[in-house]
Amino acid sequence: MSSADAPETLSRPSIDPEEVEKFSRIAAEWWDPESKFKPLHKFNPIRLNFIRDTISAHFGRSGERPLEGLRMLDIGCGGGLVSEPMARLGASMTSVDAAEANIKTASVHAQEEGLEIDYRHGVAEQLLEAGEEPFDVVLNLEVMEHVANPHTFLMDCAHLVKPGGLMICATINRTPKAFALAIVGAEWVMGWLPRGTHRFGKLVKPEEIRAALGQADMVCEAPIGVSYNPLSDQFSLGSDISVNYMMVAKKA
Repeated sequence: MSSADAPETLSRPSIDPEEVEKFSRIAAEWWDPESKFKPLHKFNPIRLNFIRDTISAHFGRSGERPLEGLRMLDIGCGGGLVSEPMARLGASMTSVDAAEANIKTASVHAQEEGLEIDYRHGVAEQLLEAGEEPFDVVLNLEVMEHVANPHTFLMDCAHLVKPGGLMICATINRTPKAFALAIVGAEWVMGWLPRGTHRFGKLVKPEEIRAALGQADMVCEAPIGVSYNPLSDQFSLGSDISVNYMMVAKKA
């Protein structure tokens, strides 16, 4: 990534230059379900349903556009695979990513779909520095394992949640099983993702999320596991959090 593509400084907790460069190289493939993002396309339906149902229950919403009137931040939005469905459900979306190539891809796709999404090239710290008004919901999905300092990043994201609001996190646990399945299996054996997409030492445990968000007046619910069944080729929610999991945190 050239200096012109990079945020103002590479010392920010949200910026790991190697990770930004990694996703910049494959940004054009976000919306191809047979591309390197194939696992996200497989995972997306169950993730979207969980996010919709969680937000609807918390805010007492229903109907075809249950998120109408809610301001939402999708931090580390990638190509917009979550931002677009949330916008269709009525949310006012601000979607931010450290890789400018991702934002360009996401913006073009949203325009083609006739969706208004406020896409921005940047990081969470920049939103705070600019005095951004806190959001009803912050989506923190598959991004914390790619930042330089997950603890500080999580705390910064928490400060972007308004009182009474939610943060929904999704990531990969730092366990031997996750190394075997999410890294060796998915990247080295199945080739679902490019080798090196995930580094074991950067994976984040649920208790680490809880500790960081707790310092920012957020209370985390129990994590919910997301498991893949190779026989049915489908993901499902359950109690096994040893690989993929999601967590909901509420702002006091």
